[in-house]
Amino acid sequence: MSRAEVAEGAEPAAAPIRRTRARTAVEAAATATGGGALGWLVSRPLGLGWFGAVVGAANGAVSGGRGIYDWRSTRGLVAFGLDSTWNLVGVTAALVVHAVNVAGRVPVADDLARRQGRHVYAGGFRIRRGFVVCVGNVVSAATGPGGLDPATPAGARRRRLVEVHEDLHVWQQRWFGPLFVVAYAAWSAGGVVVGSLAWLRHGRAHRIRDWIETAAYYDNPFEYWAYRADGSWPPHATVPALAWGPRRPRAPSFEIS
Repeated sequence: MSRAEVAEGAEPAAAPIRRTRARTAVEAAATATGGGALGWLVSRPLGLGWFGAVVGAANGAVSGGRGIYDWRSTRGLVAFGLDSTWNLVGVTAALVVHAVNVAGRVPVADDLARRQGRHVYAGGFRIRRGFVVCVGNVVSAATGPGGLDPATPAGARRRRLVEVHEDLHVWQQRWFGPLFVVAYAAWSAGGVVVGSLAWLRHGRAHRIRDWIETAAYYDNPFEYWAYRADGSWPPHATVPALAWGPRRPRAPSFEIS
């Protein structure tokens, strides 16, 4: 008997629940109802009850229909709860990305999304060519030049990017809620100023674009956190004099957002 097989006398693993159309419809309806109710409850004191209800229900319908929440785990329940309350701003933006990708018939990377608390699109909406983008609980443009095949080094690396770096961004938006948007935007704006001044002071060894991108994007605490978690800090594109942390050998260049 190989190590991958079940030891003699051990309980066999539970068979996965078959996802029929009926089960999918029931989960979508139940998640939409719960999400709408939670969204209404937290938004009502602000006079935005119906808006919160619509956003919570829409996220619930899409997320329940695709089965992204793991109802058997605390993590899955917390993800649903936060997406329906504190993360409504992020989820509202995510619904726009859904609309763009669905209109473009972008395929879903279901094996990276089902019961993992996030939506993953193989292509679709992106801010910059080659970069993955995370909006709310949606990861878009996940496929890189090497695809998503776990049997290839490029595909395995790209999958890790989604599972670690982008998944952390999903949770950052859940944990920080509307504060994430404010803090990210404020840092980016300040980074443009800092990067420009650094370029003026330290000369032309790097393009002004590189200085600004390092200060505004790579040094953003949310991005630094995700790159460190992914084991790819400092990225190749950073200006060493401005990047956070000790000067270590550069990691391979993987374009992520």
